[in-house]
Amino acid sequence: MADAVRPGMLGGIPVADLPHHDLLLAQHTGEIGSVHSWELVTAVDGPGTRMTTFLAGCPLRCLYCHNPDTMNPHRGLPVCADDLLARIKRYRSIFRATRGGVTLSGGEVLQQPAFARRILRGARELGIHTALDTSGFLGRNADDAMLADVDLVLLDVKAGDEATYRRVTGRRLRPTLDFGRRLDAVGIETWIRFVLVPGLTDDPATIEPVADYAASLGCVSRVEVLPFHQMGRGKWAELGLDYRLADTEPPSADLVESTRAVFRARGLTTY
Repeated sequence: MADAVRPGMLGGIPVADLPHHDLLLAQHTGEIGSVHSWELVTAVDGPGTRMTTFLAGCPLRCLYCHNPDTMNPHRGLPVCADDLLARIKRYRSIFRATRGGVTLSGGEVLQQPAFARRILRGARELGIHTALDTSGFLGRNADDAMLADVDLVLLDVKAGDEATYRRVTGRRLRPTLDFGRRLDAVGIETWIRFVLVPGLTDDPATIEPVADYAASLGCVSRVEVLPFHQMGRGKWAELGLDYRLADTEPPSADLVESTRAVFRARGLTTY
């Protein structure tokens, strides 16, 4: 379960009491970020035990999003980078024992690049493995200095063709593909994630281009085909959002395995 986020102090002043101008400045410099929640997880979001931190705000509107409460940046709370790093440091022995680390997720982590940069740098200085879970749509926000502090990227490729990608996310596919190629150029280990949704992303015309793309990147060490589920449905209702996949069933085991076989046929380690 995710832990509750509590605003901390900045310069001896409670974050909640900061003047609006000072708060905006601290967000611009990355001293403060909008954080939705964090949780300790094992065997997901990267190797070992991870402290996955969910930042608030995302430019995509994925039809199957299971955390729609992270789409709006105003649904997060202002958290000081130093406070988050202090919490991360507490788990350093666990990370060391399990070969885990910290994963910045969302929402979309690259919507808050200055804050992400501070957390990644601080974690690297603590000797902690770092990962970004991102759609790559805002990959241009990740400068070379940020990427130098990233050990692993979990790159969510929502679809392999432009029409389906736009239908799923409301955005363009190319920025994601460009970001993956950039990761390959600098040699950052990458896991490709693909959500399999019956009637939406299960067409070979969108699966095969994702598989071809993943196989073209030498940095890809793993592919995860993630079966669609309905666990986020209640959140959409609570937020008063139109959930268009209410009648969509999870994919069958046969469909999941046949999809994974498409990736494996290209020599990709696939789960």
